[in-house]
Amino acid sequence: MIQQQIFSALRLIVVATLLFGLAYPLGFTLFAQTMFPHQAGGSLIERDGQVVGSRLVGQVFTQVEYFHPRPSLAGDGYDAADSDASNLGQTSAELLQLMSIRAEAFRASSGDGPVPIELVTASGSGLDPHISPAAAARQVARVAAARGLAEHEVEALVIRFTEGRTFGILGEPRVNVLELNLALDSLAADES
Repeated sequence: MIQQQIFSALRLIVVATLLFGLAYPLGFTLFAQTMFPHQAGGSLIERDGQVVGSRLVGQVFTQVEYFHPRPSLAGDGYDAADSDASNLGQTSAELLQLMSIRAEAFRASSGDGPVPIELVTASGSGLDPHISPAAAARQVARVAAARGLAEHEVEALVIRFTEGRTFGILGEPRVNVLELNLALDSLAADES
């Protein structure tokens, strides 16, 4: 009797492993690759045949001629393998000091004035590729001056790359920093 139960349990383990550990993941991978190949492949962005990043993961931009993303807490820039949150609460002295340092650095490059909150705080994953339209607008003057462009040209790019709410109701309007910066590079190349 016990032997029969052991063999039944082992058969169930083998069948469940094959079904849920092999067939199910392979089936969904095949479905995703067939129906959504770009998204399943990581939403990679290419320029001149070279992968320059992913639409889903932030990139490091520190030069004055580029829009700056949210800070990342990942060890080396926006390394997705090292994604995490700081777990510092809103009353944390360490967080307030960090935000103050980031705000001073932002004002040094972009001029005095209010600093949008997402430019001094990291997202929950530390990998967010988006900033708000207000955070992008706050950087327009710096980017335009550094590139020798008219502010209205840079503002038009920000508007063009502002994504609305998902399905019209989810989330907030946002700007993908990598895509915006690549468009800036293209604009500068076209004007040269």
